[in-house]
Amino acid sequence: MLLLAVDTATPAVTVALHDGDSVVAEAGQVDARRHGELLLPTVDRVLAEAGLKLDAVTGVVVGVGPGPYTGLRVGLATAETFGLVLGVPVHGLCTLDGLAYAAGLAGITGPFAVATDARRKEVYWARYADARTRVSEPAVDRPADIAEQLADLPVVGSGALLYPGEFPDARGPEHQSAGALASLAAEKLAAGEAGAFLPPLPLYLRRPDAQVPKNYKVVTPK
Repeated sequence: MLLLAVDTATPAVTVALHDGDSVVAEAGQVDARRHGELLLPTVDRVLAEAGLKLDAVTGVVVGVGPGPYTGLRVGLATAETFGLVLGVPVHGLCTLDGLAYAAGLAGITGPFAVATDARRKEVYWARYADARTRVSEPAVDRPADIAEQLADLPVVGSGALLYPGEFPDARGPEHQSAGALASLAAEKLAAGEAGAFLPPLPLYLRRPDAQVPKNYKVVTPK
C-alpha cells in the first residue's frame, strides 16, 4: 500500500505519503492564497523525499472540507486527476476528522471539538467523542453562537485559536496535516472500513463568495 494524501481545505497546503504502516514523507506550507501554485510542487517534493515515483501510489486520500470554495477545489481536482491517471481509488475524508486524528496523536483524549477558520468571522466545526469518532455533522457558525455548547470542551484548530474569548480552552494542532489524514485512512482500510470514506466531492456548507449580481442584465442577440 502507498497512499498519497492531499488537503487544501484550510490555509495549509499539505501532502503526505503513507505505506500502510507509517508516514513515509510529508510536506506543507500555510498560505491561504496560493493553493494552486503550491500543491503540485509539494507533491513532487514529497515523492522526491521518499525516493518514489507517482506511479507507485496505490490510492489517493483527499480532504473534502468543509472549506472555502477555491482552495478546497484545488485539492479535490488534483486528487481526482491522480486517481484517473493512475487508475487507483480516491478516498475522501472530512478535513475536520484529520485534525481530530492529529489531536489524538498529540495526546488529546476524551470529548473535544475541532474548529477551523471559515472566514467571515465564522468557523467550521464538529464535536468528537475521541480522536476517531465524530459525534456531530460538520457545521459553520459564528463563534459566539456555539461558545456555550463547547464551553466545557477543548477546541482544536485555527478557528479556536483565532477566538480565545469564545474558546478559552483552544489548543493545537493549529493546521491540517496530510500525514494524520493518511494515517486515519490507512487505519480505516486496514480495519476493512472502506465504506466509511466519503466521495471526493466538496463539502462547502455555504454558498460561494462569488455570485451573479441580482440586477444582472441578460443580453440576447437580436
